Amino acid sequence: AVHLAESGGDVVPAGGSLRLSCATSEFTFDPCCLSWYRQAPGKERELVSFINSDHSTYYTDSVRGRFTISKDSAVDTLYLQMNNLKPEDTAVYYCAVETELPFCDIARMKPNGWGQGTQVTVSS
Repeated sequence: AVHLAESGGDVVPAGGSLRLSCATSEFTFDPCCLSWYRQAPGKERELVSFINSDHSTYYTDSVRGRFTISKDSAVDTLYLQMNNLKPEDTAVYYCAVETELPFCDIARMKPNGWGQGTQVTVSS
């Protein structure tokens, strides 16, 4: 397994914004399937977004139009820009990677590396 480190979680009011970051020194970002997941209290971990090696992206319906995933391969850092945050976005956010896979397969996401998680709390 490979390791990543997230940062950027915080407590924000509804309507606010946050940018999460995820970095590693253990591998290069290309070619990789890079993704963000989240887990709210009492709920299963869910896929939020992913970005492919060609920078094509996917978003779950509940965040599309509000969240933007991006990556900087020069510094091997993944980002999640979150705007217009809602209380239901409150969760621990995890970045994940499936190395040597240039295009994610949403039907069989099997990351081989995870971050430790960063808490995002949106107050109403």
